[in-house]
Amino acid sequence: MIIEDLHLLAGQHQLAIKRWELKAGEHWAIFGHSGSGKSLLGAWLVGDLAAERATLSQQPQRIALVSLEQQQALLERELADDDSEFTDKIDSGHTVLELLEAGCSEPRLLERVSQQCDLTHLLKRGFRLLSTGETRRLMLALALIKQPQLLILDEPFAGLDLRHQQQLLALLEQLAKECQLLIISSRDDELPASISHVAVLDEQGLSQQLTIEQWLQHPERQQMEQQAEQQSLAIVQALREFQQVEPVTPLFAITQGSVSYAGETLFSGLNWQIHYGEHWQVRGPNGCGKSSLLNLIFGDHPQCYSNQIEVMGFRRGSGESIWQVKQHIGMVSAALHLQYRVNCSALEVVLSGLYDSIGVYQQASELELEQARLWLQLFGLANLEKHYFKSLSYGQQRLLIIARALVKGPQLLLLDEPCQGLDFLQRNTVLKALELVAKHNLSQLVYVTHHQDDALPSIKHFIDFADGAVHLSTL
Repeated sequence: MIIEDLHLLAGQHQLAIKRWELKAGEHWAIFGHSGSGKSLLGAWLVGDLAAERATLSQQPQRIALVSLEQQQALLERELADDDSEFTDKIDSGHTVLELLEAGCSEPRLLERVSQQCDLTHLLKRGFRLLSTGETRRLMLALALIKQPQLLILDEPFAGLDLRHQQQLLALLEQLAKECQLLIISSRDDELPASISHVAVLDEQGLSQQLTIEQWLQHPERQQMEQQAEQQSLAIVQALREFQQVEPVTPLFAITQGSVSYAGETLFSGLNWQIHYGEHWQVRGPNGCGKSSLLNLIFGDHPQCYSNQIEVMGFRRGSGESIWQVKQHIGMVSAALHLQYRVNCSALEVVLSGLYDSIGVYQQASELELEQARLWLQLFGLANLEKHYFKSLSYGQQRLLIIARALVKGPQLLLLDEPCQGLDFLQRNTVLKALELVAKHNLSQLVYVTHHQDDALPSIKHFIDFADGAVHLSTL
């Protein structure tokens, strides 16, 4: 496939490529900062975005894309079809099987793809009951049933637990023998061995075409590490200035806690407390209840009042205001990101963290505006202050969600895969900042990640989920 004189424009984002040839047998990775146009390329190749101008030759007939933007679009379609208000039960959405059958009329192909993506046991489950990782595997399956000759994967490992990351790596090696791979990623450590070349994007477009060996030795990687160090120190200093009073202890306690859906128990018998000076990593496979646990703490889970829970000194269900609790807690999650569908400005997204709202519905004070602008600056987003949230790249949106969680100097930070969608520099900045936050107890962390490289050395407490059982441990 040969791309020449390409110019893509979508909102504030653009991408230019003078000439790029993807030869048969080559498999490419694409690296670039958030907003450099990485996702535009995939959208254009599958026909979701028209080019201002382009010449495309030797184009494969069947091209499939897996992206976080596609996942968000599917969620919005499912929410639009939600009939819960008109029935006597919660509408869990189309089942996995129904979604797959909509794009595949061959039972054998559907069965094979379901097995490849480990979805066989989930075929009857509604879309809105899927975990983040299960949803990601569904998006891959929807691409594979198209039997693509070119498979474009935008952050393919996002949200997958370790077992499914390893399964996907093995599957990609198999697929590399059948089709061409184009992987958009912020992590060169999780690329399949079949990746032979790297394309680097910057503000000007496609700036470099390298072999994978050349990329791994590239000085730009070391420069970004140094820049991340400087940015993380500035973030931590800002947290010190906005830090609230010393928190009560325990910050959170649950007694004999349990969560179940549709007769299926995710976990039960959980006795757990979070004390000042403790930082916890929550571990376990996709669908085990990690995100549900964080939502119990935050008060956004429907079963938080049927459990014996104390948070920030308040007993759940004792007449406390939900805002009395949330004002002390910062939250980052894929679900919150996807639910942020109010099309407000970047500045308003950060401001909303001070009010614990989706969008801003009150007049901000000059001090609050100054505070929000500082956080935009700390994350390198000051130039996007007036840009609408939906017009930004996924990585830029995720940084805003993180800034929204930090802006009030929370006593407790709930972080569910916070680095999902971030580019190399953003990810390193956030990880270095979180490590310093934990090291100096500027906030207490409850942290979920499936990436071993994203583990924080200062986290010494662990809660592990497996087959409905919960195990607590300390280093």
